Amino acid sequence: MAKILIVEDYPVTQRVLSLTLKNSGHDVQIANHGLEALDQLNHGAVDLALVDIAMPEMDGLELLRQLRNDERYNALPVIMLTASGQDEDRAEALTIGADGFLTKPTSSRELLETINRFVG
Repeated sequence: MAKILIVEDYPVTQRVLSLTLKNSGHDVQIANHGLEALDQLNHGAVDLALVDIAMPEMDGLELLRQLRNDERYNALPVIMLTASGQDEDRAEALTIGADGFLTKPTSSRELLETINRFVG
């Protein structure tokens, strides 16, 4: 299946997402914030990034900006996953170039359906 990078600072959410994706046959990497995600991306390719917005060091929106401005990653599918259901966050993420936006909590079915649109 796909290699997915989870960029999330909350350990419980990391575990839930990781188990859901692994049980569906995906390979999973975890980064605790945007800077760590960039470092991991520089050491190996992934098929999709699942990114929280609110994180320390570098938030998800700044990570998304950097990915979209870097020709190595500007085509990488990025799904924003956040506890903030604010319309402004969704609009900003989509304007920057997010491919999808999910609000926590999301069902495993919705998560997997969204991911499968990009990694089949």
